[in-house]
Amino acid sequence: MRPAHPALPTPATAASAALASRRFGRRSLLAGLVGAGGAALLSGAGTAAASTPASSPATHGDTLHITAFPDAESERLRLDRSLRASEFLPTGRWAAPGASVTVRVRPAQGTLPVLHIGTFDDYHTNPDLKAPRVFTLKPGLNTVSDVYGGPLYLSFAGHGQRAAVTFVSGAARMATFVLGRTTEADFQRQLDTITDVPWVELTTDQAILTLTREGALLYRGEDHIALMTLFDTVIDSHNRISGLDGRHPLDRPKAGRYHFNEVSVVPKGVGAYAWHGFNGFPRAYMDRLCTVSGLTTRGWGLYHELGHLHQQAAYQAGTLTEVTVNIYSLAAQRTLRQPSNLLTVDAATGLNWFQSAQAKLGTPGLSYVDDLGAYEQLVPLRQLELAFGEDFWPRLHRLVRAEHQHDAPVEDYDHPPEVEARQYRTLATCASRTAGRDLTDFFVHRWAMPIDARGQAEIAALRLPAPTVDPSTLAD
Repeated sequence: MRPAHPALPTPATAASAALASRRFGRRSLLAGLVGAGGAALLSGAGTAAASTPASSPATHGDTLHITAFPDAESERLRLDRSLRASEFLPTGRWAAPGASVTVRVRPAQGTLPVLHIGTFDDYHTNPDLKAPRVFTLKPGLNTVSDVYGGPLYLSFAGHGQRAAVTFVSGAARMATFVLGRTTEADFQRQLDTITDVPWVELTTDQAILTLTREGALLYRGEDHIALMTLFDTVIDSHNRISGLDGRHPLDRPKAGRYHFNEVSVVPKGVGAYAWHGFNGFPRAYMDRLCTVSGLTTRGWGLYHELGHLHQQAAYQAGTLTEVTVNIYSLAAQRTLRQPSNLLTVDAATGLNWFQSAQAKLGTPGLSYVDDLGAYEQLVPLRQLELAFGEDFWPRLHRLVRAEHQHDAPVEDYDHPPEVEARQYRTLATCASRTAGRDLTDFFVHRWAMPIDARGQAEIAALRLPAPTVDPSTLAD
């Protein structure tokens, strides 16, 4: 599921950020399907090898050498996504509540990083703890204090500028695992010796996994190389279905990482959620978030929430928010060689979701929005791949990125009628262009999607031939 409320605030000054209150309006909804470059995290002193990717900093003692990359909103616009993803550079450090943290900033080219203290916890009962507190920095020494404390992050918006950030005092090392740099033995040693810091963090070049110490200890016996490699595999599956092959500047994967955060509170019935900057998972989800077997075989919730950070705004009608997201979930299942959720048999009907949906097609007065369940609504999106190739959605994503660079973030499920109509039109016209076929019959007459007269006229104006095979008859 994805909550809806105002966007995160802009950076505050160091003096005001510690006490600034964040007041979010929220409307909680349970998703129908939920249940079923930056800095690398550093575990010790040393110098990064010459082969370290540009997204990872070199370290010298308590100094991070960081490289700027495009901010989250710039990347959201480039990719035409509905939500901003993370722009955080994990530091591997933590500040105790009220501690004075002193950092020295040496910018090489004028651009300055920003400091963030705390974690995301969107439904926390204390409004101050819903998101990290934000502190602007200046060249030279900076001393900041946050009444709540928490993990320390940097953000550094730009295009390749460099800076050095030295943690002079007030910050403690966290137990950390960095894929490709931390051994399992060293991580276990940290878990045994760093017992007074309540957070643990695991990172790759693509992922940040932030856990409470208690949550991390529940599954400390896992193979963490395999686990974090699996996180990268799932992210790669979402990149591929999004057409992010890097062959064109628009088609580069998102700069920086994706942030997966253990949270303390979720609404009743909600398994996990997504919002600007992160995916939130409660303790009850740890058996899937923190285990190789669980994430491989029962990780739909994570695939789904990560999918929300990949949805394109141009065709994300409010009534499609919990549907198009599972284009990415299904892609992850295929990548991991897991059976498709669309083939799950409903005990009440004895039918899988292709069968139950197709049985409804052609019934009088059928409404895609009102008469089909969430999995049934997903069926036609999968049929487009079956009819026009596994590269259908990658090609559609590229088309949308090329033509939709100014869509506002999608902040709520309830869109004005004119916006909802436009987004359905965009889906139908872009799908027809991607397929090279007139899909009016498929969308309007077979699946009863609310494609208005203008949308049908736009498809007709393309003068495309009809499909040679009716896509609505296809199934896995």
